[in-house]
Amino acid sequence: MTTHKLLLLPGDGIGVETMAEVEHIIAFFNKRSGKAKFETDSDLVGGAAYDAHGVAVTDECVAKAKASDAVIFGAVGGPKWDKVPYAARPEAGLLRLRKDLALFANLRPAICYPALADASSLKRELVEGLDIMIVRELTGGVYFGEPKEIVTLEDGQKRAVDTQVYTTYEIERIAKVAFDLARKRSNKVHSAEKHNVMKSGVLWKEVVTATHKSYAPDVELNHILADNCAMQLVRNPKQFDVIVTDNLFGDVLSDEAAMATGSLGMLPSASLGAADEKTGKRLALYEPVHGSAPDIAGKGLANPIATIASFGMALRYSCGMSTEADLIDRAIADVLAEGYRTGDIMQAGMRQVGTAEMGGAILAKLEKLVA
Repeated sequence: MTTHKLLLLPGDGIGVETMAEVEHIIAFFNKRSGKAKFETDSDLVGGAAYDAHGVAVTDECVAKAKASDAVIFGAVGGPKWDKVPYAARPEAGLLRLRKDLALFANLRPAICYPALADASSLKRELVEGLDIMIVRELTGGVYFGEPKEIVTLEDGQKRAVDTQVYTTYEIERIAKVAFDLARKRSNKVHSAEKHNVMKSGVLWKEVVTATHKSYAPDVELNHILADNCAMQLVRNPKQFDVIVTDNLFGDVLSDEAAMATGSLGMLPSASLGAADEKTGKRLALYEPVHGSAPDIAGKGLANPIATIASFGMALRYSCGMSTEADLIDRAIADVLAEGYRTGDIMQAGMRQVGTAEMGGAILAKLEKLVA
């Protein structure tokens, strides 16, 4: 029996509550799965880590993450820590984990569950059956480029500088991730950049084109300007399958695609490192797209679906357990079809439930599906 080591980092706010529901799902698979066992450890991150240790993540926690098969992350942040030093802000814990684990590929699915098609701000016919995967380069680009500074000029004005930097290697490896994913989906990739006004966009298009030719000529490749991609995601989102893009555009486009599904709080994500040359394994961190929602934290109102679905992505991409991942996806869809709703996705005529009741309904559905 294969053993998978999971590090659970609930973080702050509703992350603590939603992670508790994931732990119930893990316990279920530990009892029912005949091919794998999960060993779990946990630690503090974000504001909780700052309160305990004065930093957003400790060296010991990072070491645990590196030794794990997958990290399941909750959420960080809240007004309590608004005035802590910039380098110690709760979000710095997540950024350090991404950097130290070299998690360069962010996978953001945008899936519209049939039961929630009417919850989207777009027309049902535009989003029903929507299933997009946005592949965002996570460790390069304008968020990390140097110089990054605010300076005071001689005349007293201030000037802010952020630098967009990409290398051939960084673009090539994220393109390969997108092509590999496309082969398991609809075999179609859109590459989004701004080659018309940005030199980094020129290089991005050149490298993606060359990588497509040498690595994945069997996959359909379409180039699209990032601003046009944003427009098309609203006009006709189902034309897309896999979208690969840089750090900044990926940040924006993935949130836009998520809202087309009806709720930002419903969606998971994965951040992957490079595959080990010997074992093929990748360091990986899985997290819900939503934040820590301090306004409802501790009230049992949070929607646990995105965190549970993030664990499902860990099963699929880190544990090689696609069948079990499919079971989680089906259980979520079935529970939604039966009318269960947390407050963020509540609709007329549906049954409003809290965090534990939604998690319990998904767990009960899993038990029925494997009975």
